[in-house]
Amino acid sequence: MGLGLLPLGLAFGVLITHAGLPWWCASLFTAVVYAGSFEFLLVNLAVAATPLAAVALTAFLVNVRHVFYALSFPLDRVRGRFGKAYSTFALTDEAYALTTGDRARSWSGARILWLQLFMQLYWVGGATAGALLGSAVPDSVTGLDFAMTALFAVLALDAVRERSGDLPTPLLALLSALVARLVLPGQMLLAAFALFTAALLVRSRKESGKESRTEGRMESRDESHMESRMESRVEESRA
Repeated sequence: MGLGLLPLGLAFGVLITHAGLPWWCASLFTAVVYAGSFEFLLVNLAVAATPLAAVALTAFLVNVRHVFYALSFPLDRVRGRFGKAYSTFALTDEAYALTTGDRARSWSGARILWLQLFMQLYWVGGATAGALLGSAVPDSVTGLDFAMTALFAVLALDAVRERSGDLPTPLLALLSALVARLVLPGQMLLAAFALFTAALLVRSRKESGKESRTEGRMESRDESHMESRMESRVEESRA
């Protein structure tokens, strides 16, 4: 994933240079902001001298998805206040996709922190190199701002392949996106995440309810079986 972030950072750095911003903006954005897709939007916002209130609102709407990431991100494994603070700051889509998979269930907090740190280093280094070399890339090259969208598509495909047996989850995601598109097209991302999270919570409660009922039935069967055995033993002792 780090090697995948390197060319993405290069594309972001080149985009910074072509927008007319100084090269050090690439290092500043990737080190301090570190918000993935919002950084690509921030380039246009900075060029247009957008008011800070509008920038803050845009950042909230784009990155509000991280609130839902926190529901399943393994922050409890990370130790120390500084470690938890940096892990929260470095919670990107790529880090979430890697640390919440089945293969990461045994990862320690230190491994999660090192993973996030190296991913940011790849991102900062790639963006800085791209900004310094951006003048060598002709202005006729287009599509650099699509690099982040392409990465999201790859992460989504990997998630679907990893959970190939869990067909209802991608169907719920698609249905949530369609409903959000029809009901709240101006706030589609936020509405889709809210609907998807609500659907997952409802499904989780139903599954836990079924499991509890199944366990209760098994316990009642065991108790009745024990009682019948005790009664048979009592009858045998009387005989």
